[in-house]
Amino acid sequence: MMSHAANSGPVRPGMAQVLRVLALALIFGLAVAPLAQAQQNRPESFADLAERVSPAVVNITTTTTVAARLDGGPRLPEGSPFEDFFRDFFEGPQGPQGRPERPPRNQALGSGFVISDDGYIVTNNHVIEGADEIRIEFFSGLELDAELVGTDPATDIALLKVSHDAPLPHVPWGNAEAARVGDWVIAVGNPLGQGFSVSAGIISARGRALQGNFDDYIQTDAAINRGNSGGPLFNMDGEVIGVNTAILSPRGGSIGIGFAMSSTVATNVVDQLLQFGSTRRGWLGVRIQDLTEEMAEAIGLDSASGAMVTDVMDGPSQAAGMQAGDVILRFDDGAVRDTRMLVRRVGDAGVGRDVDVVIYRNGEELTLRVTLGQRELFEAAAQRSEPEPEAEEPSTLLGMTLQPLNDSLRAELDLPATASGLLVRAVEPDSDAAQKGIAVGDVITEANQQPVTTLADLDARAEEAREAGRRSVLVLVRRDGDPRFVALSLE
Repeated sequence: MMSHAANSGPVRPGMAQVLRVLALALIFGLAVAPLAQAQQNRPESFADLAERVSPAVVNITTTTTVAARLDGGPRLPEGSPFEDFFRDFFEGPQGPQGRPERPPRNQALGSGFVISDDGYIVTNNHVIEGADEIRIEFFSGLELDAELVGTDPATDIALLKVSHDAPLPHVPWGNAEAARVGDWVIAVGNPLGQGFSVSAGIISARGRALQGNFDDYIQTDAAINRGNSGGPLFNMDGEVIGVNTAILSPRGGSIGIGFAMSSTVATNVVDQLLQFGSTRRGWLGVRIQDLTEEMAEAIGLDSASGAMVTDVMDGPSQAAGMQAGDVILRFDDGAVRDTRMLVRRVGDAGVGRDVDVVIYRNGEELTLRVTLGQRELFEAAAQRSEPEPEAEEPSTLLGMTLQPLNDSLRAELDLPATASGLLVRAVEPDSDAAQKGIAVGDVITEANQQPVTTLADLDARAEEAREAGRRSVLVLVRRDGDPRFVALSLE
C-alpha cells in the first residue's frame, strides 16, 4: 500500500498542473486573440495615405478690410505732437485728402479640399466669411485666387472655385453613415498657420449636434486646431467623411475633442450650392417641440416619439389643415423620433414636393398632404419684417461684460447682417472666463447648445445648468470667425 501510494501520489499533482497550464494557455490565447487582431488591423503607417490625399488639400488665406475699430482708438487733442503718430499707427498713413492711404486689413488662415478637377473647393463658411480676397495655396506650391460660389452658415459650409489650365488633384466624398466609432481617421490641414500637417486618430462619437438643427458632427480625437477649419477628415480609403469645423477646448488648443461636419450633410449642401449658389431647404411652416413621457401619457400616446406642433404659421402646414397640438409621427414614409430628426428630414426633402405627414390628433392618426415651402424665403421675409431692437447696455455676467449684437456693432466689427450673439466688452482678470482664454471682441453665440442673443438668454441657460446640478455652462465662442467651445464655471 505504501509503495502504491508512493508510486501513485506524485502522478495526480502532475496531471493537475498540466491541466492548469493548459487552461491558462487557453484563456491567455482567447484574451490575446482580439488584441492580436486589433494590432493586425491597425495601420503600420499613414504615410501612403497622406501622400495620396495631400495634393488635394489646400491652405486658404483670406484678406478683409477693417471698416472700423471697436473702441475708436485713443482720442488726442487736435494739434498734439503725437496726433500724427497715433493716426498712422491705427489708421495707416494719410493721403493727400487726409484719408488713410491703406485701410487696415486683417488676414486669416484656414484649410479646404478640392472635390473636382475643374477647381471646386470645400471649406468652412467661417473661414471665408466677410473676406475681400481669398487666396488658395496647393501642396505643390501653386497659388490661385478663388471666387466664392455660395455659403451655408447653418452648417458652416462654403464652396469656392479656382481656375487653372491643367486638371487639379481632388479627393472623393465618402459615406459617413458607414463609419463606425473606433474607426481610424486622419485630419489634414493648416493648423495654426504652420502649413500642411497630418494628424491621426479614431472616431470617438457620431451624430453630435452642436449649434443647429441641421448638425451631424463626427467627433474625433485626431488633433484639430485653429487653422484646420475647413479641412478634410479622411477614412482609411482616402475618402472625405467630414469637414473639420470646431474643437472643444478650454484654451483654444486641441485636447482630443474635435468635430467634423459629416459628409452626409456636406454633400447635400455642396450639391445645392453648385446648382443654385445657395441652399434650398424644405419648410413645413410649424414650430415644434420634443415630447416628454408625461406629455405622451397626457394625450394618450404609447411612447414619447414624434414632434409636437406648438404653432402653425401662414404656410404649407396651415394650408394642409395642421393644428397646434398635433403630434407629427411620420414624415414622407419615415418615422419621426424627435424634432431634430424632423427638421433635418424636412430640410433634405426639397422644395415644392408633396409629402404625406402622419399626425396624431384627439386619439387617432390622420394623414395630411403638405406641399413643402422654402425655408430660406421664410427666414428672409421674417428678418425684413422684424424691426431692429433698441441696443441693450452692456451688463456683467460670469465675469464678462457683454452686449447683444445689433446693426451698429455688426458694422463696427465687420460682421455679416445675420450674425447674432453677445459681444464680450470686458473680462474680469481673475475670472474663469479670463483663465479660459475669452477676450474682448469675442462673440458668444450659444450656451448649452442653444442660441443666445440677449443677456437674459445666457442667464437662463446658466440657471438651467445650476438647477440640473452642473458646475459649468458650455458656451460657443467665435473669434475672427473661428468657433470653439468653452466650459465656464458657475461656482
